[in-house]
Amino acid sequence: MGVQERLTTVVSTKGQVILPKAIRDLRHWPAGTRLTVEDTPDGVLLKPVPAFPETSIDTLFGSLHHEGPALSIEDMNAAIAREAKRRARD
Repeated sequence: MGVQERLTTVVSTKGQVILPKAIRDLRHWPAGTRLTVEDTPDGVLLKPVPAFPETSIDTLFGSLHHEGPALSIEDMNAAIAREAKRRARD
């Protein structure tokens, strides 16, 4: 599909719009893809809904609860080595 090629569609009585297959294929939007609909000065903008909400390190920080004193780097490295050794046996 060329950049300048115009495709048309029709709004049904239920307000449904069928996106042309060329657009769905170009955007990798299979059936069931959820889209946000935004009204813009130039028309309507469709964007896929992210699979996961946006997060930041600040929202994740502290989400894993740990009781007791903080572990040292050496303690963490030792725990990682023990687990790696255990998994190598399995």
